[in-house]
Formats: sequence, C-alpha cells, structure tokens
Amino acid sequence: MSATIELPVWLVALAGALAAVAFVDRLLTPAVRWFFRRRVNRAIEELNTRLQLKIKPFGLTRRQVLIDRVAHDPDVMIAAEEHAREQNMPVAVAMDQAERYAREIVPAFNAYAYFRIGIRIARMLSTALYRVRLGYTDTEALSSVNPDSTVVFVMNHRSNMDYVLVTYLASASTTLSYAVGEWARIPVLQTLIRAMGAYFIRRDTRDRLYRRVLAAYVRMATDAGVTQAIFPEGGLSRDGALRPVRLGLLSYILSAHEHGDRDTVFIPVGVNYDRVLEDRSLVADATGHAAPVSTLQKTATTLAFLFRNLRLRMAGKWHRFGYACVSFGKPVSLNAMLARHGAARWTDLAEAERPALTEEIGAMLMEEVGRVIPALPVSLVAVALLDAPAGELDLLALKARVGALIDRLAERGAHVHVAHADRDYEVTAGLRMLTLRRIVTRGEDGLLHIAPGEEILVAYYANAIRHLL
Repeated sequence: MSATIELPVWLVALAGALAAVAFVDRLLTPAVRWFFRRRVNRAIEELNTRLQLKIKPFGLTRRQVLIDRVAHDPDVMIAAEEHAREQNMPVAVAMDQAERYAREIVPAFNAYAYFRIGIRIARMLSTALYRVRLGYTDTEALSSVNPDSTVVFVMNHRSNMDYVLVTYLASASTTLSYAVGEWARIPVLQTLIRAMGAYFIRRDTRDRLYRRVLAAYVRMATDAGVTQAIFPEGGLSRDGALRPVRLGLLSYILSAHEHGDRDTVFIPVGVNYDRVLEDRSLVADATGHAAPVSTLQKTATTLAFLFRNLRLRMAGKWHRFGYACVSFGKPVSLNAMLARHGAARWTDLAEAERPALTEEIGAMLMEEVGRVIPALPVSLVAVALLDAPAGELDLLALKARVGALIDRLAERGAHVHVAHADRDYEVTAGLRMLTLRRIVTRGEDGLLHIAPGEEILVAYYANAIRHLL
C-alpha cells in the first residue's frame, strides 16, 4: 500500500487539467450561474414594479425549451408530416427542418441586455440623430388597459429607425418584442437583436412548414401575454404613403384567441420623421431606378454617409435630422370587436367568417394608425410646395400656406407638432432641412423652388400626411 508509483509528467498534467475542468463544470459553473440568475431575477422583480406592462414568464423561459415547444406544437407536427409526404423524405428529416426554423425564429430575451444595453443605445442614437418628441397620446385610455391583456403595438413603417425610436419611447412602460426582417441577420447584430426579445421572420417565403412554425411561435407568445410590435404594411413605405395591409402576422395573433381567455389589445402607433435616413434608396426602389447593390457597396455607402456627417460635426456645421415624433392612439380590444360580431372567442366564429373579419380588423387598425401619424415641419412644407400653382413660392406665401394646412389638420383632429408653438419657426425648421439637402433652392428672385429631379423626394415627405388632408 505504501509503494511508490511513478507517472509521466504529461499524464499528471492531463489528470490535473481534467480535474480542474470537472471542478469548474460541476461546482463553480452552477454556483456562478445561480448567483447571476438570482441577481437577474431580483432585477426583473424590481423592473416589474415600475413597468405598466410586466415582463411575462414566457419571455424568461430558457430558449431551448421554447424551441422544443414550438417544434413539437401539434400544428407544426402535422405540417411536418405533410411536408415529408410532399418532398418524399422521412418525417424525422422534416421534423429536424422544423426545429431549425424554430431555432431561427425564437428570440433569446435578456432583461439585462434590453434595459442596460439596448435602451441606452436606443436613447443615445435617437437623441443624437433627431429632436425626439412624443406626439398625441391618450394617457387615460392607455393606463386603463388591463395588465393581464396581450398588448400589440401596431405601427406604420417608415424607417429602420422605427425599432430604435419606439423602443426608447416605450421603455418606461414595457418591453417590446418585434418581428424583424432578414436585413438584420448580421452575425454580431442579430445576437443583440435576439437578446432584445425580437424574432426574425422571412417575409416573402412560401414554405408552408416555415409559416406553420412561425404561426406556432407567435400564437404561443400572444397566448402568454408577451407585448409585441408589428408592422402591418410588411415592409418600409417606398413612396411615403401607407401601404396595403398584409395579414400574415395579424392572423397568427388573432388565432391565439382560440386557446386562451386573455384579451388582445391593439395600440395604434404613428411614426413620422423630418428626415428618413433611407429616403433616397426607398424612392429609387419605388421608381425602379435602383440598381442591384452588393453588401460591400451598401457598407461603403453607409460608411461614407457616417464620415461625411462626422466631418460636418467636427467643423461645427452639422445639424440633427430635424424632428422624429411618435403618437400613441386609443387602444382597440379584440374582445370588444368579437362581441360586436356576437362571439366571445375566435373559435365562436364560423370558419368562413374568420378571413373576412381578419381583413376588417387589419383595415380598421391601419386606418387608426394613419389617423395618429403626426404632421412634422418637413411634411407640411413639402405639401405646401407641391400644391403651389406655379411650383414656386416666396417665404411669406409659404408661411401662409403652411398655416392654412395646420388649421385644416387641426379641424380634422390630426396631431401637428408645432415646434416651440411658433408657426413661423415651423416653416423655418422644415425649410432648413430641405435647403440643407439642396432639395429646395432659392432663386435670384427670392422664390423657393423644388430642385430639378427632387419632386419625387418632396412627394415622399408630403405623402406621409397626405391622407390626413
């Protein structure tokens, strides 16, 4: 028993390393995980005392558990069997594909990343680029929303800044889970976006299995009370006007009413900007003048834009891009809408009635969104210039036209953000943004003209409020 055994140094080193790994894996890692989980849970409890719409347990569930739940949803399993028959493949292979889709869609919400990183970035970016303003908001109606309801913010989509701006303005009341397009699937960025609770979607896919997996996730999140934000237009407006409603995500949200008694409350959100960062590329795409652009070219263009604005800022000649304003409309209860059709739940409706009611709800929500879009200086000046009989105005005539527009909008109940409550400054602010970009020029005769070739861009900003008139 007391004999000496000689071992090679490399074997002792290997055994020591394995023992260290086992110690970390079995003792240290669980202890550290428990420590941080306890701190996170305490932080979430504290946050929930401040938030009007609490963080739901669904959002804190481990991501792998959610992936398994989505991939093994009964509707998904039926769809996988159908997909296997159509593609002449084993059901197990189709199920693996469904799981890959679920892994692609399901977010990885992290409260620390959302509030300590995401919100700070959103606030910094929003206020650095724009004069951010909260427009119309029905505070009494919003405060009366049942906290146990599933709240869905329904928004118009003018810029990719919409995600950042609305997240910042809503951060005092709730966390938002967005449906994000494939544009954001960049290695580092997508990790942060998932941690913010957003989920990725393929907007134009015709794969029925994928759509069934997406429907299962949205239905589960809605049924669990997760606060969501959707863009019914399905993409950015190319001409500045509201686009027709696309009913995919909305139909998935409505179908969640089949499984639970929780009410779904839709809150219309109207967003407008004095300058949309992507305006020229959107207009070029709408007119068919946009040439195919590679990722390298997009990156080079973005860097050139940033460098140019940084140079202006260092020279003291840089101005923020005007105002960015968000209005929150009156909440719309799904239970109340169903009651008007003599139903208590979605399943009480006949199968043939549901598509028509989905279209009716989508159109009504988009109308409400359009009603709360705020009128900002650039949009007002753009409408006044485009509607001028000769296509040119002096400054006094422009101020008179903008004043008349403000009166018309006020009569119709629209929200007009009059900067500093000064209508003259309203014109000055809108005109400055357009002249700095050389979209509007002043002739030797002192008259203001739309620069040649810029009529479509001016119309883009005018279309943002044209429906209000």
